[in-house]
Amino acid sequence: MKIELPYGREKLALEIEDARVRGVLRSRIEEYDPGVGQEELVRQALQNPVASAPLRALARGKKRVTVIASDHTRPVPSRILMPALLSEIRRGNPEAEITILIATGCHRSTTREELREKFGDEIAQRENIVVHDCDDASVLTPLGTLPSGGECRVNRLAAKADLLVSEGFIEPHFFAGFSGGRKSVLPGVAARESVLANHCAEFIADPRARAGSLNGNPIHRDMVWAAEKAGLRFILNVVLNAQKHIIHAVAGDFVKAHEAGCRFLDGQCGAAPAPVDIVVTTNGGYPLDQNIYQAVKGMTAAEATVNHGGVIVMLAKSNDGHGGEAFCRELTASDDPERLMAGILARGRSETKPDQWQAQIFLRVLKKAKIVYLSDADDSLVRSLHMHPVHTLSEAMARADELLGRKGAPVTVIPDGVSVIVR
Repeated sequence: MKIELPYGREKLALEIEDARVRGVLRSRIEEYDPGVGQEELVRQALQNPVASAPLRALARGKKRVTVIASDHTRPVPSRILMPALLSEIRRGNPEAEITILIATGCHRSTTREELREKFGDEIAQRENIVVHDCDDASVLTPLGTLPSGGECRVNRLAAKADLLVSEGFIEPHFFAGFSGGRKSVLPGVAARESVLANHCAEFIADPRARAGSLNGNPIHRDMVWAAEKAGLRFILNVVLNAQKHIIHAVAGDFVKAHEAGCRFLDGQCGAAPAPVDIVVTTNGGYPLDQNIYQAVKGMTAAEATVNHGGVIVMLAKSNDGHGGEAFCRELTASDDPERLMAGILARGRSETKPDQWQAQIFLRVLKKAKIVYLSDADDSLVRSLHMHPVHTLSEAMARADELLGRKGAPVTVIPDGVSVIVR
């Protein structure tokens, strides 16, 4: 059997004996044919908004319009979405003063080159684009207290806009249930302290804070509250296939349109587990596999189907290194993962440290299985994060056999670990 696995901007081929393969877990998104092109799907969504007036109608009389856009770590097809949104806004109000606000959350700032790649030269040069900075107190304004108890502060360009709109995409999210919708505000354009309160150890440990889960999810509850208080009025969200092409689009009310998109996705990406001792997975390739921090997402799909004491073979190019200084510090503070986890779980909601949630989930995965990490990252960095570095698939499979102490163990393959909900 030959299975292609996304790695950066290319694909690596896993060649493995048929008899060893217990299952290949894919979302049915790859089989879904919308019947029309990407631009038409977006047009139809904007013409038929869910529980909302059309965007052009909402824009009438609104002077200051802010459109929240995703940052460089997300594969949102902004070259399609943003022109459609800007056109609709200007159809309703040609005089609107539009600001595109880049939702970096707690990520590094998006560069000018990345903005050009994301939007194209025309929008990057012509439009007023501001990159959110979660640590710049001068651009943040308070909205009140989150259900989690933390103070909610967001970018003033969002909170003070006459009309707040966002673009985004919906995929399974490893603790928020699904991406998209309300996430454009929190964590997208929120203060670091607000993100920390929302991502506390208690909430991350909640069994309802998992991929595909919104009902009762405390993290989701905070995010909806923040988006409501910020005045998020209209969203345009899409579902993508492995080629990052739009196969479904929803627009309208930030709660109801998002829920409609989540229902569609949930029907396409659920997969039954195929428990084995070796699971091979990826983070879906570029841009989601640029660092180790982001790769934790794909690991959680493997976590749901690997046997205790098994091995996860994770493919993530990681050309940007670890992806988070705080994340790296959390995981290198001790050689004992159990001790590291105990320290995180002992922290209260108000004591959350930057990136501890990613470290907490990573440690949860490590508690269940060893991780063989195929990447372009430095070997010493990978080892310091309690993983086994390799640089080819053949080396990865040999290392997995070595860690298990036997050859030929059954294998489950998840070609895109961020697109599947393993139930």
